Amino acid sequence: MCANYRPSTRDAIHADLGLLAPAFDYAPEAFPGSNAPLLVQTADDAQASWREAMFGLVPFWSKDTRISRQTYNARSETVAEKPSYRGPWRQRQFALVPMACFYEPCYESGKAVRWAIRRDDDQTFTAAAIWDSWRDADGARLFSFSMLTVNADGHPLMQRFHKPGDEKRSLVIVDAGNRADWLRADEATARELMLAPLSADFGADADPMARRT
Repeated sequence: MCANYRPSTRDAIHADLGLLAPAFDYAPEAFPGSNAPLLVQTADDAQASWREAMFGLVPFWSKDTRISRQTYNARSETVAEKPSYRGPWRQRQFALVPMACFYEPCYESGKAVRWAIRRDDDQTFTAAAIWDSWRDADGARLFSFSMLTVNADGHPLMQRFHKPGDEKRSLVIVDAGNRADWLRADEATARELMLAPLSADFGADADPMARRT
């Protein structure tokens, strides 16, 4: 499960994705509760647009935003059933998360070491997500998202991560040719796109988190 990633910079989004960059600032690394860029296209939109959104989905019915600490990843197998996710899924609130890399723990050394998973060419890639909209007591609107994951027990790269004996999971990566289809997908198309495994164009290396001083 991915709880930490590096959003693409605005320059990289423009250069690699050919899109206008988001107009808002965001931190260089995202954790649950962080705000980050999210690409969405509703039924009323002629084209996709950026939204500043919280990493960790806050359902419209939630009393507060604390649930985001548990809803940053949604399992593809149960996304249509879980109370936090089934509304956005049924309403086809699909989104894309642009990133330079995402981080997972590797235990091959005998202890957890953070590794970065990125494209071999270091270009921006996009992860599949669902989003929701929530309002606080004052009516202020918050957009939020959860990234979708699939089983990766047999994947040559992703099976290296997480604790020994735990199920291996991977983000759902949407390649360039399928991005528009994902944003406008019906349920059947979305399920088909979620089955695509992480391609061989990805690699990983140790990238321990810097100690706080």
